[in-house]
Amino acid sequence: MLLLALGRRSGALRSFEQMLQRRPEDRYALASQAHVQVQLQRLDAAVASLQQLTRILGSGPQEAAALFNLGYVLQQAGRHEEAGPAFRSALALDSSLDRAWYGLALVLIHQRQFPEAVEALKKNTALQPMSPYGWYRLVQVRLALGQPEKARKIIAHLRQFEPRVAAQLERENELASGPSPLVAASVGHHAAH
Repeated sequence: MLLLALGRRSGALRSFEQMLQRRPEDRYALASQAHVQVQLQRLDAAVASLQQLTRILGSGPQEAAALFNLGYVLQQAGRHEEAGPAFRSALALDSSLDRAWYGLALVLIHQRQFPEAVEALKKNTALQPMSPYGWYRLVQVRLALGQPEKARKIIAHLRQFEPRVAAQLERENELASGPSPLVAASVGHHAAH
C-alpha cells in the first residue's frame, strides 16, 4: 500500500506477485494486482488476474464486483465479445449493479444490438437517474433506431438536472451535416435486413 501511495506501481505489482507466489488464491492480492495492471495499461495481464479471481470466489457481491471489473477491463481491451458475458454474469448475481448495465449497453451498442441496448440503458438510468452517462447513450441509441421524438423527450428530461449535457446533445445532433455516426451506422444495418 505504501508503494502505491508513493506512486511506485511497478514496485507494488512486484509485491503482489510475491504475495501470490506464497498464496496463489489470495483474493486481495489478485484484485490489487489486477488494479495495478490496469493502471500500467497491462490489460491482458489484468484480465488473467481477474479471471483467476472470479474462479476462486463464491457467488455473491464480491464475485459480482469481480465479474463487473473483468467485463470492464475486457471492454477497455476491445474484447467486447468476452465483456458481454462477464457483465451478464455480474448482473445475474446482482441486478442492481448500475455500472454493469451501462457496460453491457456499451457492448450491445458496439454489437449494433440497439433494442437490447435500450433495455440495458433503461435499467442503468433507473438505478442512476441523476447520472448523465446512461441518458446520453440512450439518446444516441434512440436516434440510431430512428426515434427522434423519444430522443427529444430524453433531452428534455436531462435538461432538468444536466442542462449542459442536454445542450451538448442538441448541438451534436443539430450541427451534424448528416446523421450522427451511430445513426449513419444503424441505417446501413437496418437496410441489410
